[in-house]
Amino acid sequence: EQYGGAGGHFFLSVIAVEELARVDPSVALVVDVQNTLVINALLRWGGDDFKRRFLPRLAEGEVGAYALSEAGSGSDAFALATRADADGDHFVLNGRKLWISNAEEAELFIVFANAAPEDGYHGITAFMVERGTPGFRVGKKEDKLGIRASSTCELLLDDCRVPRENILGELGRGYKVAIETLNEGRIGIGAQMIGLAQGALDHAVAYVQERKQFGKPISSFQGVQFQIAQAATELEAARLLVYNAARLRDAGSGYLTSGAMAKLYTSQVAERVTSLAVQLFGGVGYTRDYPVEKLYRDAIIGQVYEGTSNMQLQTIAKQVLAGG
Repeated sequence: EQYGGAGGHFFLSVIAVEELARVDPSVALVVDVQNTLVINALLRWGGDDFKRRFLPRLAEGEVGAYALSEAGSGSDAFALATRADADGDHFVLNGRKLWISNAEEAELFIVFANAAPEDGYHGITAFMVERGTPGFRVGKKEDKLGIRASSTCELLLDDCRVPRENILGELGRGYKVAIETLNEGRIGIGAQMIGLAQGALDHAVAYVQERKQFGKPISSFQGVQFQIAQAATELEAARLLVYNAARLRDAGSGYLTSGAMAKLYTSQVAERVTSLAVQLFGGVGYTRDYPVEKLYRDAIIGQVYEGTSNMQLQTIAKQVLAGG
């Protein structure tokens, strides 16, 4: 709040993302990246001066982006090729980032680069890079299957000089920034998934009560009713997983396993519910004249970004086997 924000809890960001996603998951993603990744990283890892320099700008409407992914570092997130070489009171960044959400609109970018490759992931450092910095530019915008209103672009860094004071956290501690922020980000993606699934279910429920076959609404057929009931039950279970993970995070309790479970299950439920919505609409559901095909396309990315479903399963299994 002291930096221009509303002073709300993490849970409020989750609710905002969920509600926006019911209408347009792309808009929800912009808000999600801004809050669960960028702003949270600054609040947790930024010093007072760092926060004063950047948080008011984000609170006033400037967009932020989170640049971790590269061509050779997907699930192996710390296999970064982007380098940061010390040069006096600056670092010189060289490399290429891929799949960066909000990149086309963003003014501020948290960029991860390795400042000491010989130390492995212990050399990874997070830098705040401002749009317009010499040597930094936004490259190709991806032509995606879904979430099309949210920009996803590559970033190009060619002898990009960043002041040492723009290090977020500490030199060589970027891996901690990434891990802890992504744990929160997974909850945000879970919120996006339950929101878009709810939107699809809402459309389907309205349609089956209007569409008539054999002289009566198709909602009167038990086969349709049971599918709606199953979808609503799975969606409510998914929502509770997300809310519980957000609650644990706000309470300062461990939420690693809960966050991974929420992301895993919500992405699965979102695919099932949106697919069902298309089926219940019948032939028109396969056309762009109706909204459910878009929500179906939007749902597919849920099992991919901010940690694939297999990575969530690995995290969950590790924690369960360790008794956590």
